[in-house]
Amino acid sequence: MTVFQHLDFDAHETVVFAHDEPSGLNAIIAIHSSALGPAAGGCRVWTYPTEGAALADALRLSSGMTFKNAAAGLDLGGGKAVIMLAEGQKKTPELMRAFGRAVERLNGAYTTAEDVGVTPADMAEVRSQTRHVAGLATGAHASGDPSPVTATGVFQSIRTGVREVAGREDLAGLHVAVQGLGHVGTALCDRLAAAGAQLTVADIAAARCEEARARYGATVVAPDRIHATDCDVFAPCALGGVLSEDTILELRARLVAGAANNQLARDDLDTVLAARGITYLPDFVVNAGGIMNVAAEIAGVDDPNWVKGKLDGLQERVTEILRRAKTSGKTPQAVAVEMVRERLAAAGERSVASEPAPAT
Repeated sequence: MTVFQHLDFDAHETVVFAHDEPSGLNAIIAIHSSALGPAAGGCRVWTYPTEGAALADALRLSSGMTFKNAAAGLDLGGGKAVIMLAEGQKKTPELMRAFGRAVERLNGAYTTAEDVGVTPADMAEVRSQTRHVAGLATGAHASGDPSPVTATGVFQSIRTGVREVAGREDLAGLHVAVQGLGHVGTALCDRLAAAGAQLTVADIAAARCEEARARYGATVVAPDRIHATDCDVFAPCALGGVLSEDTILELRARLVAGAANNQLARDDLDTVLAARGITYLPDFVVNAGGIMNVAAEIAGVDDPNWVKGKLDGLQERVTEILRRAKTSGKTPQAVAVEMVRERLAAAGERSVASEPAPAT
């Protein structure tokens, strides 16, 4: 199968395979769409079972960024990068600098930032090779780790979803099952616990689970069973594809809203969730807080209220999506996709209108 025939190709504009022998870099940078502006999206460092799995992840994540940036009202296109680590290979400063050089060769078509397995310190190494990077800890307009802002957006979306679905104005006593205790999952737990929610958690790292038990009084369950927890809200905050036909049949939550990208294992599974009476808040809407934070850095925005205003707008969008879904009989996912396609189509029309007339 070629890249162009790949099931997840979805008319990507650019797919770059970057290799650097001295550092051991093997990376894929995927740009799905630049209709709204230069592409932006994080870099993920992961040990993939195959190169095909890495390519599929890059393609799905980058197309997801097109939808996320559009839904967030940002003038940014969709892109993503994955760095493939071999079994036993460690991430090094040399590897991140080599990745920075690969980003630089794209001449601003893609701006990178943190994703799974990447820190602000890693981004500083990337920055030594290219200016097309965000999520930096220091420097002009530095936005730092976007995880806390992502968590805030997810928390606010859960609160909005609970209000619209269950008619509750507060989260006190609400039972939330959080899958994944990385930077975003832990920050989300901080906010949920402060609001009085009851937590059940799971993570592949036992130490993180024990910390959550001590910190929040959380119940700990196995990572492959947390989706079946009898709870009010299921919040996937680990890797994608957790909502499959099998796991959906075992869900006992009324609302699904989390930080993970590409939570649906298959695009049409939102209808299966709806058939079971489960409201699914589209991940590309809910988890957009981080890219809003990154967008401020890319644009050189100094106003601290800019990101807050974007987060407020996110909650207005979640409310609109849920209410349009209720009146139309469509799923929230279908409504959100429609809204994004409308914006992309309008951008395409503006682009065509601005092109010079062909020579005669």
